[in-house]
Amino acid sequence: MTLPLMIFAAGKGTRMAPLTDVTPKPLIRVGGQTLLDRALHQGETAGVGPIVINTHHLGHQIRDHVAGRGIAISDESDLLLETGGGLRKALPLLGAGPVITMNPDVVWTGTNPIAALIDAWDDRMDALLMLVPLAQTHGRRGSGDFSLDPHARLIRKGDLVYGGAQIIRPDRLAEIAEDAFSLNRLWDLLIAGGSAYGLIHDGEWCDVGRPDCIPLAEALLDG
Repeated sequence: MTLPLMIFAAGKGTRMAPLTDVTPKPLIRVGGQTLLDRALHQGETAGVGPIVINTHHLGHQIRDHVAGRGIAISDESDLLLETGGGLRKALPLLGAGPVITMNPDVVWTGTNPIAALIDAWDDRMDALLMLVPLAQTHGRRGSGDFSLDPHARLIRKGDLVYGGAQIIRPDRLAEIAEDAFSLNRLWDLLIAGGSAYGLIHDGEWCDVGRPDCIPLAEALLDG
């Protein structure tokens, strides 16, 4: 199954300041490779296509970085739309049907999360989120996001952290009136309908949202 991939690269990266004063967070290097290239490699290895990246903060740097690689840009330079609004704007570039979305500001060990999501996806699902047990996370502040019922459906609150990768059907984005909004709004609709599921990652994961997370991520990758 070949699915399109949307990489969210439009955020301002305020937690990563001052590094993001001059460099967009997806282009920050961890272990000698940009976060964006790590995410792209996971998608390309899993056979996704087409690939779309949204841009806002220092977006010209991201556009230049991927030039000539067959990647489409969804430009949000006029208005930052958050994850939900950003996905909705990019839909003409992604095509109809389920979409993989990925946050590039994390690193993973273990199975390629995109490949694992594709293998586990089936037609009863409207969303399948990759989740990481809190004990297997690094750089994470605060509690988890979700738990799962016996059928692997999402329940709000618990010790499972959303890892920043999912497959989701975007159809119900049309029900949300705002231009800029979080994908949490769509998740809530799908959770209420019993069609949002979770898959537990088999490796470890690091949030790379702050400067102090970079050495944590590099140590995880070196381990």
